[in-house]
Amino acid sequence: MIKNHDATRMQSVQSPIIPVVGELIRQNPGTISLGQGVVYYNPPQESFDKIPEFFANPDNHKYKAVEGIPQLQDAIAAKLKIDNDIEINSKNCIVVTAGSNMGFTNAILAITSAGDEVIIQSPYYFNHEMAAIMANCRPVIVETDANYQLNIHAIKKAITDKTRAIVTISPNNPTGVVYSVEALREVNEICRQHNIYHISDEAYEYFTYNGVKHCSPAAFPNSSEHTISLFSLSKAYGFASWRIGYMVIPEHLLVSVRKIQDTILICPPVISQYAALGALQVGRGYCDNYVRAIASVRQLVLDELNTIQNLCTISPAAGAFYFFLKVDTELDTMKLVEQLIREYHVAVLPGTTFGMDSGCYLRVAYGALEKATATAGIRRLVKGLKTILNK
Repeated sequence: MIKNHDATRMQSVQSPIIPVVGELIRQNPGTISLGQGVVYYNPPQESFDKIPEFFANPDNHKYKAVEGIPQLQDAIAAKLKIDNDIEINSKNCIVVTAGSNMGFTNAILAITSAGDEVIIQSPYYFNHEMAAIMANCRPVIVETDANYQLNIHAIKKAITDKTRAIVTISPNNPTGVVYSVEALREVNEICRQHNIYHISDEAYEYFTYNGVKHCSPAAFPNSSEHTISLFSLSKAYGFASWRIGYMVIPEHLLVSVRKIQDTILICPPVISQYAALGALQVGRGYCDNYVRAIASVRQLVLDELNTIQNLCTISPAAGAFYFFLKVDTELDTMKLVEQLIREYHVAVLPGTTFGMDSGCYLRVAYGALEKATATAGIRRLVKGLKTILNK
């Protein structure tokens, strides 16, 4: 057995919390999960209808283009124009990825050297922080404001000569907030002025409520050469395990991204690309029907949470399918999560995994549940918090 005398880079990377919470759920049968960020519905039938097409061509069992099959590239370009106001031109291009987490890792590896810095907003999406550390970069954590909106002044102050990118996620995971067009434009302009990249994660682009609109920074004029946009089918089309996302990158990064993706993946799973083609041909109307149903679950969850405003702060959140609670307690966050699972059979994620170490924070996810289950789950959470915190 090889003894690991020296610490490897992986020892400083946090372990994903979702499998840990998943194991606790398995140990406590009947637990309702308000933990993992997935949707309750399946891909459209049109995705499955594309599978025979894949099998009809024996050539499909061989490696295909690193950046995705041409017909999916074309469908994505059409979608970007209609839904995001992003024009594919000579200055940018599309790369199909195995999910948008891979897109993020591709981007970090393509634009950084060891020791470089990447600005991410706190609370952050844990896989972003993990990817930066894996690339031997330093994630520079910038706190958002009291409502988890971007703190432009703090972002500007955090920039150094080692900064290579500013990351934004809107609609946001874990907070559910949607950043304003003005704030995103400011970040994008800061990146242009400093000759750094704006990495915009838009996995939840269709999940907005109360008339709030999503904004894609790559639609801003003169943004193509410094904006990296990440998209995913995982949420919108119920595609989580099919592993298809895509990135819009400056043309000058394509050679680097090709090298990275060819090394890690060679090409995105072609059968999944066919399924994705079917989904995109149906378009966002498919998702919008379900988003309306999720919106009513969201309101129900919010109404229940508002009954415990004396015990926790519920920040306004008009996007994704999360609420991020600040709980008024000295209890250890993970101990509280474990107690809620063991005693009240409801699971949420601890804020510590999103970088919120001072204070007790919980992420409540409601996209994976039908109305009746969501009602039962949120009532268990509210009852549990009331009982535990009033002891």
